[in-house]
Amino acid sequence: MRILVIQQKRIGDVLTSTIICNNLKAKFPESKIDYMCYPNSVDVLKENPNIDTIIPLTNTVRKAIPSLFKFIFQIRRKKYDAVIDVYSKLETNLITLFSGAKYKVSYSKWYSNVFYNYSYERLDAVKSEFGLAIENRLMLLKPFISEKITDVKPKIFLKESEINEAKNLLKSYNVDTEKPLIMFGILGSEFYKTYPLDGMAKIIDFTVAKTNATIIFNYIPDQKEQALEVYNNCSEETKKHIIFDLYCTELRPFLALLSQCEMLIGNEGGAVNMAKALEIPTFSIFTPSVRKETWQTFENEAKNVSIHLKDLKPEIYAQHTEQYIKEHTFEYYAEYPLELMLKKLEAYFQEYKN
Repeated sequence: MRILVIQQKRIGDVLTSTIICNNLKAKFPESKIDYMCYPNSVDVLKENPNIDTIIPLTNTVRKAIPSLFKFIFQIRRKKYDAVIDVYSKLETNLITLFSGAKYKVSYSKWYSNVFYNYSYERLDAVKSEFGLAIENRLMLLKPFISEKITDVKPKIFLKESEINEAKNLLKSYNVDTEKPLIMFGILGSEFYKTYPLDGMAKIIDFTVAKTNATIIFNYIPDQKEQALEVYNNCSEETKKHIIFDLYCTELRPFLALLSQCEMLIGNEGGAVNMAKALEIPTFSIFTPSVRKETWQTFENEAKNVSIHLKDLKPEIYAQHTEQYIKEHTFEYYAEYPLELMLKKLEAYFQEYKN
């Protein structure tokens, strides 16, 4: 069987959809499974033994109709038996439609029957042990797997050489291996997913006071100004624990560095998803406008904890739409009681020690 899994969008989405590949390969070990994604997400898929070929879908192809149709017919020539379109937007609708696959699988939309012969309604208000981002992807396996699925967690696969390079990087910065190493996701993928920087500095101060940890930041060079703002808002004592210039500009080295950390604390997003896939404990802060039911994943495990405004002040969500809250994100970030957040973080540190 030849199978194509399509998941565009962000790294967290791409990583989460690998559970489809992992389970298909376990069920059909002789199958050939390809994965289509945007080029910026390719590195999170590398070394996964359940993915045979990674197919990047570039902006050059997506934005020009002649290029897109040339690409579509290249895909058709691969003669897939099944296409699972997790993304389900116009270009992937067309790729699936013209693929010639017997199984064309996606989520239900008003136009689904034109492109797919297996479509499923996303779960919305169902309580989930793993998070709806997981449950909804497992649903797309129904045409292929009838038994209960137990392998539900995305995984990142690193080479030993990559891990050794990360260890050597830490040595080059004289990182004290006797102290915990904590990475902070100080910036979200969008401005509205970024907890106020002065508040983040207070959380870092608290973390250092409670753990005596070495702190590194997750940022890229064009975010250096914002990273410096966080650093400058930290206390002088905390600054002694921060190795500001220790960061990675490429995804694979970042993953290897993350794998050496005791935990990741910070804004919910791709880095949190990657940490969970590496079995690194996470304490994450959700933006008020992201649906917690979808992305509060694997919080059945004590090592993964998050804070969402809906948990603290559910009445706000009864009064306003998600769109309204998104448009007023920073007003609602002010509704997060810092004292309560630090109390929850302290309880997390105690739980983790035990």
